[in-house]
Amino acid sequence: MTRANTIRLNIILYLNYFVHGVGLIILTQNMKVLQAGWHTSLATVAYVISALGIGRLLAYYILGSLSDKWGRKPFIYIGILSYAIFFAGILMTSSVPVAYGLTILAGVANSALDSGTYPTFMEMPGHQSASTVLIKAAMSAGEFVLPIMVSAIELNHFWYGSSFVFALAILAFNLAILPMTKFPKKQSSESAAVATKHLTKGQRIAAVGLLIYGYGSMALMIWFTQWGTYYAQSVLKLDNVAAHGMLSLYSIGSLTGVFLISIMLKVGISPFKLLVVFNAVAVAALVGICFAGSATIALMAAFTFGLSAAGGIMQVGLNALSELFPANKGRITGLFFTFGSIASVTVPLISGRLVTVNPALTLQSDLAVGVLCLIVSLVALRFGTVKETALSPAE
Repeated sequence: MTRANTIRLNIILYLNYFVHGVGLIILTQNMKVLQAGWHTSLATVAYVISALGIGRLLAYYILGSLSDKWGRKPFIYIGILSYAIFFAGILMTSSVPVAYGLTILAGVANSALDSGTYPTFMEMPGHQSASTVLIKAAMSAGEFVLPIMVSAIELNHFWYGSSFVFALAILAFNLAILPMTKFPKKQSSESAAVATKHLTKGQRIAAVGLLIYGYGSMALMIWFTQWGTYYAQSVLKLDNVAAHGMLSLYSIGSLTGVFLISIMLKVGISPFKLLVVFNAVAVAALVGICFAGSATIALMAAFTFGLSAAGGIMQVGLNALSELFPANKGRITGLFFTFGSIASVTVPLISGRLVTVNPALTLQSDLAVGVLCLIVSLVALRFGTVKETALSPAE
């Protein structure tokens, strides 16, 4: 591919994830307006929002597998068009069932983009692992910009749909330049099959551990973002400013972690080693939050936790898993994020039950998830290095 084509492809892929970041929170940012437009309760709007996880669960593995057969570009088209239907459809409907179906479609759009984008970055020449981690930065940018935009729209009494149109405009731009953009060639099936064929028993154990990590890494983040502020107020007895500030510092830490991890990958540090180091730091940070003796310690630990647990380390886990299965990057991407989608469905159910037992369990239980992530990352490091063991019999 030419340099101009590579730049254009990167612009398309990262802009898609900026829009995806917008899509993740656009319904929550407009809950009251949607409640009035749909003539329903806030609880029903929240129920509609939950359909996003259902769309992911239904689509991830299927679309990931098809991506290996049909190539990556068709699934970028599917993701863009599905998101476009979602944004436009939400503006036009007043029906809750239709909105629920559109939100499921948004989950499918997320799955399609992941199935096409992550393998594309992995197949690009250069620092592929760093590129996949920067996807997290693009998503975070969208999640950062949208609340500011919605606040400005409300303050100036503009039409609430302006933010939806903004997302649609970006998708239209991407759709216009996508046909003239070439994608990297997939690894030949023969060479990829050779690499996969010689996986050792230990590396298969590592693969299972990394799939568990797909669940655990997502659960770790959801648990904290859902209950961090509540824990700070009810257990640590922080005031409202400090409690909300803890989540803000978590977000700042997350963005810091994205760039730190991308630099570390570019200089050649193994993703398997990064998994161990960052998960160990995440566990230590959670200990600091759960058993903090002061607000200062809790706030510093929240920043560190965001950096280590939400700075793209989940994507590093996917990179490590894909190294074990180079012939099936799309399928592996779909399977890995399917486990993450299961976390998005189960964590609210589990944590909601725990809070009725003891408020302290809301984050202390997250510490148990952190320990699980650390254990499986150690397993992956011990058994998962392809170059050192898997190909040696063939040589």
